[in-house]
Amino acid sequence: MNLLPLPAFTDNYIWMLHDGRQAIVVDPGDSAPVLQALQHLGVQLKAILVTHHHADHVGGVDAVRSATGAVVYGPAREKIPEPLHRLAHGDAVETMGLRFEVIDVPGHTAGHIAYYCPDIDGEPLLFCGDTLFSGGCGRLFEGTPAQMLNSLDQLAVLPGNTRVCCTHEYTLSNLKFARAVEPGNAALLHYSSQCEALRARHQPTLPSRMALEQDVNPFLRVRQPAVAQAAHGYDAKVNQDDAVAVLAALRQWKNEFR
Repeated sequence: MNLLPLPAFTDNYIWMLHDGRQAIVVDPGDSAPVLQALQHLGVQLKAILVTHHHADHVGGVDAVRSATGAVVYGPAREKIPEPLHRLAHGDAVETMGLRFEVIDVPGHTAGHIAYYCPDIDGEPLLFCGDTLFSGGCGRLFEGTPAQMLNSLDQLAVLPGNTRVCCTHEYTLSNLKFARAVEPGNAALLHYSSQCEALRARHQPTLPSRMALEQDVNPFLRVRQPAVAQAAHGYDAKVNQDDAVAVLAALRQWKNEFR
């Protein structure tokens, strides 16, 4: 099975999974990269998976569906172009011989979902939309810090070798912030160097791995003393034993970080 990040807009990735005959795409905010890839590869699109309602994730859904006849799946509680198979936590999508489990991950938006397949060519795969980024997490446009923490906790317990397919190339800016939070994190410094080299060659930093994110991503490390202490340093009112408060402070700090 081939996994491709199709660049779109300034920094989006539309993920495509294909076996040489059929394909799945995730969050086609723009139809052009998808239709071009399908034509170039000579594959048939079977399914469109949507994680949340933002325009840069759904803007191309209608055009791709009209051109290919693909079935669209998306969150039960968000406004996504119909017709749509609406999904919530515990549901599953079965297509191309694969089974994707649906996880509710509100925070970035109120009804955001993620798709997790336990085994594709021997390794798990996660399509997490804008909930989890490499080195970061999504802005809290519609949800609360408590919701985002619960969502990230659900993803963090997935196997360490899970490939993490985020939908934006935010890695370098996220890692710059992560180094401000944990300047002594050796794994983070090493990963930052690797990602800088990839971007210098115009290559994607994604997918990441869940075990790696556990080591470098401050939003998955809110219960680590060094991260909690850094959040307290940003906002002295933060209770370092309160993971929700730590995450809230980190997210606000990241919003202001340059």
